[in-house]
Amino acid sequence: MADAPGSWRVLVVEDELPVRELLRLHLGLAGFEVEETGDGREALERARDTPFDLVILDVMLPRLDGVSLCRALRARGANTATPILMVTARDAESDKVVGLESGADDYVTKPFGIRELLARVGALMRRHRRQADHGGGTARHVTAGRLRLDPDRREVTVRGQPVELTRQEFDLLHQLARQPGLVYSRAALLQKVWSDDVYVTERTVDSVISRLRKKIEHDPQDPELILTAWGVGYKFVDGE
Repeated sequence: MADAPGSWRVLVVEDELPVRELLRLHLGLAGFEVEETGDGREALERARDTPFDLVILDVMLPRLDGVSLCRALRARGANTATPILMVTARDAESDKVVGLESGADDYVTKPFGIRELLARVGALMRRHRRQADHGGGTARHVTAGRLRLDPDRREVTVRGQPVELTRQEFDLLHQLARQPGLVYSRAALLQKVWSDDVYVTERTVDSVISRLRKKIEHDPQDPELILTAWGVGYKFVDGE
């Protein structure tokens, strides 16, 4: 991975010391300032108040497992929108889906090659940088029923109450909402929202849609805003 500025801070949460040392070495060489811990509860205490640019998170951790930690970070604190890369020794599809649905942006399975991990980190950080570079322009607000989306502030409210979305969730919602009624295939959404990340799959789109519906729909099982176009993909409701 190239051109990671030294000001980027990463929190590595991994209880296996050899793996943690490997990550510290290579992330440091890539230009990151690395903080590390092997304890899930300690990681939560650090990340509640200290913002990071990236969190690398093992699933199997003492005191607080990685999935619970990921959900806690997404719920509140200084890292609700920070990119999270989950590391797991499990390779079943259901385990990967649980990780993504808990709020992780991507995952890598142990044992992993360091080049693969750095490639995934690079893809996450390029998206982060591109979105930061383009976050200041003016854009049209989106209003649909009880939902209001402000692209400039990257804020979403439902019935006047703010809804915390991850960067991935916000970008997907904005992509759909700014073209109401237009059906997007999963492949099209992957290209527009995850354009330079070759590691995500169409199942990732389904996982993020599921998370979004739980946050913005009155009944996630009978959605009124993000609609399924059966056999094709998804669309945002056309009209109020």
